[in-house]
Amino acid sequence: MSRPTRCRKIERIPSYRSFSPDDVVVSDSIRMTVDEYETLRLLDDEGLTQEACADRMNVSRTTVTAIYDSARKKIAEALVHGKRLLITGGCCEFAPVEIDQHIMKKGKSTMRIAVTYENGEIFQHFGHTEQFKLYDVQDEKIISEQIVDASGSGHGALAGFLHASEADALICGGIGMGAQMALADAGIKLYAGVQGSADEAAKALAEGTLEYDPDAHCDHHGHHHDGECGHDHCGGHNCAGN
Repeated sequence: MSRPTRCRKIERIPSYRSFSPDDVVVSDSIRMTVDEYETLRLLDDEGLTQEACADRMNVSRTTVTAIYDSARKKIAEALVHGKRLLITGGCCEFAPVEIDQHIMKKGKSTMRIAVTYENGEIFQHFGHTEQFKLYDVQDEKIISEQIVDASGSGHGALAGFLHASEADALICGGIGMGAQMALADAGIKLYAGVQGSADEAAKALAEGTLEYDPDAHCDHHGHHHDGECGHDHCGGHNCAGN
């Protein structure tokens, strides 16, 4: 019987999740896990020793060596053969993000919904939202709510904030693929392509009746950029039921 894999501690959720060559149409992709990315960040960007990297990730030095070797082979394959590199997944435990504002206490049996928020409406571009509205739900009813500042921009910072805020689900409009991967890694269920009142959407999700588009994303940048956009069409997808 194999030994269970120990989750690797990740200090920073990746800010950029996909890389592609500009001079070819890419058909093949390589998936690099977040823990593989973390070894590259600590060893090559921060310049740590493997011993120090292992301590920061809470694994053995031999495990760091194996993860690092795998990461470098994937980078070589992407560069030499012109493949797209995606960063997502892995057995990871994300370090808590410090929040400099009060967040309401979450109950043990509570589902917390976060909504990208502006003036009562669902803000349509996840990566640029300045506020979230949090809703705590029990027995299909909203029992408390709070508006909070997003404390950052870009999908990595926002996903980390939502994870630290103990959000279980996110309702938003348009959202890039990188943001979707970041939310998935943080264990946050995504309900995208939703427009209109934030309160009404949260109520519908609590009651299990929210219509959303699981394929909603900002894609006008093409495959070279996965950031959120500023175009009105990005949140205007047709909704599909649960």
